[in-house]
Amino acid sequence: MDPDRVMEGSSGAGPDPVEFTAALENDSSSIAEARRLTVGFLTRLQTEHGMPVTARAMDLAQLVVSELVTNAYKYAHGPALLCLRLVDAVVEIEVWDSDPVLPAARAADPGRIGQHGLEIVMAVVEKFTARQESVGKRLTASLPLLLS
Repeated sequence: MDPDRVMEGSSGAGPDPVEFTAALENDSSSIAEARRLTVGFLTRLQTEHGMPVTARAMDLAQLVVSELVTNAYKYAHGPALLCLRLVDAVVEIEVWDSDPVLPAARAADPGRIGQHGLEIVMAVVEKFTARQESVGKRLTASLPLLLS
């Protein structure tokens, strides 16, 4: 998928959002690819749409994408979809995968090694939703672009 491809889409509410969708293979390279696509999307928001994106928002968007795509890779055992959408001054990061099991944040445990991804995501985003679909699930995280 071309990282510079930004598509205009319609949500049915207000002005058309700027949106990008990419299919990701189920291999470890998809995680780095998703981060690269995210940087490309946010950079185009800045250069082509005049949308300010702070360095912190750029970093956190990559972190969120990395965590969500890593979980899709580890647990879904199939392809995933990454959708990035601008809604006002917020980027919605959406990952669909074929595993119907919704993730659940675990209780804090400093002795636990790994499995902190969802806790991290929920700590840095403005809003997080997880919903089952007719096939698989869709996770959506909303992250303001003007984080300081």
